[in-house]
Amino acid sequence: MKKTIHNRKAAQTRQTIIEKTAPLFNKKGVAGTSLSDLTRATGLTKGSIYGNFKDKDAVALAVFEYNTANLLDFLSKSIEQQSTFIEKLLAIPDAYRRLYRQRVQFGGCPIANAATDADDTHPVLGKQVAETIEQLKQSMVDLIEKGKRAGEIQPLVDSEKTANIFISLIEGGSVLAKATGNEQYLMHSLEQIEYLVYSIQQSL
Repeated sequence: MKKTIHNRKAAQTRQTIIEKTAPLFNKKGVAGTSLSDLTRATGLTKGSIYGNFKDKDAVALAVFEYNTANLLDFLSKSIEQQSTFIEKLLAIPDAYRRLYRQRVQFGGCPIANAATDADDTHPVLGKQVAETIEQLKQSMVDLIEKGKRAGEIQPLVDSEKTANIFISLIEGGSVLAKATGNEQYLMHSLEQIEYLVYSIQQSL
């Protein structure tokens, strides 16, 4: 019983560390986030943090998983609310538009932020970013393929190429919006995705 309670408390502490430091890593990156930042954000000591995580990089990896899980869950729920595959594809830019404006103080898209942060400096984080992008791309490819089979999308549309363009516009727009403080970089990219979705729609 005591061991179960201890394990539950340890899990709760880990989750608290992840949730409270998530905005820090998303805004400042791994290199820019100090141990002092972590202790201030969590109210815990260095020993408590490192008693739950091997090092700062381990916290950063857990935070990336947490941030992207929230993002993907938000996207998934937005897509599931729609009926047709065209509507489901249009739900993607709409979700990013709403998410950006709701959470701009959080630092923007965690995938774009981590991709920039991990470039040539954090190979493990970089691998996680690549895997997440691939997962996101595959979900878009699946929607397009299902839309083709349902007769909603033109049969000759290259699903993978189209999904690559969608992701490039989303992540590129997110990076530029954060770098400049001008959300229009992302908003115009999302508008372009909507235009592309309509352009691949099968004529009725």
